[in-house]
Amino acid sequence: MRWRDVRHGKTPIKKEKKKPLPTYTISPILDRIKAFIIDTFMIMMPILYVVFYVLMGSREVFSEHMLQGWLYIFIPHFLVIFALYAFKSQTPGYRAYGIKLVDNNLNKPSLTRLAVRYFTFALSVFLVSGIILCFLRKDKKNLHDLISGTMPIKIES
Repeated sequence: MRWRDVRHGKTPIKKEKKKPLPTYTISPILDRIKAFIIDTFMIMMPILYVVFYVLMGSREVFSEHMLQGWLYIFIPHFLVIFALYAFKSQTPGYRAYGIKLVDNNLNKPSLTRLAVRYFTFALSVFLVSGIILCFLRKDKKNLHDLISGTMPIKIES
């Protein structure tokens, strides 16, 4: 390119390249089940142990005061899971299988979406159809993913 062309405004126009849309795949169902099992043992089991034997004293006391015991379990579990999703978008199980939780626009989910997802997951477990839904849908989303507007995607490690 010559200086004279630049001075007279005859520079070639550079066309902006369009960015391709990001591609993603929703994580396989089996990987999500394995991640859930890992999360249960790494997060829920220590909380259960502390509640049963430290806070309540024994499992017999827990069975006598079951509502109070379950509150002692679910409040810390919610806080731990919520914090992991809020900061890293992954739990230990999701990290082990290369899964990341995003919203439908492939962004980090908002705190409201995360809270809705947690509580609708509990609802999905009780309504077994909420968990089975992923086997019936083409996009492999569960009830809690549909309601909260989130999806677990496979990430490249």
